[in-house]
Amino acid sequence: MAAGKGRSGQVRIIGGQWRSRKLPVSDVEGLRPTTDRVKETVFNWLAPYIDDAHCLDLFAGSGGLSFEALSRYAQSALLIEKDRGAAHQLKQNLSTLKCNNATVHNGDSLKYISSAATQQYDVVFIDPPFRKNLLEQSCQLLEDNHWLSENAIIYIEMEAELNQVQLPQNWQCLKEKNAGQVTFSLWQRS
Repeated sequence: MAAGKGRSGQVRIIGGQWRSRKLPVSDVEGLRPTTDRVKETVFNWLAPYIDDAHCLDLFAGSGGLSFEALSRYAQSALLIEKDRGAAHQLKQNLSTLKCNNATVHNGDSLKYISSAATQQYDVVFIDPPFRKNLLEQSCQLLEDNHWLSENAIIYIEMEAELNQVQLPQNWQCLKEKNAGQVTFSLWQRS
């Protein structure tokens, strides 16, 4: 449910302590909030990993994935979003939820993870803007700069037409599905 020009959209939290809460989403070009149907599948996959996890959301956008994880008792989340308006909306939504275990960083995700990690993350969401060639570089930087915990779980959302992606060799695909123009998958670092 992407926001169209001149209209604001919203995301709905589908499970956990904030179930059925709707949050506003900024009208940002290219922002594609993960659909409820995909989120339901993804969080069924993530159920064994999310409780008490430290989460990193690289291209946070609407924040839908992080809000869902926090609603299901993730210990913390760092949401990185480049667009100033979207980052501001993320902060407002966290305030609305009275959530104090999440931080929003307004800046470039690749720049942020290009330096050595300040913390390691158990669950990472990577849903970069489509057709910008950000996926492979993001994954490699996470690995090279030690942002991932030993057995980290990585969720990737990408355009379905990408069929040859080079991910770190020590990542194993656990699950993968297509939904329209989107391929989404779950990986584990080993």
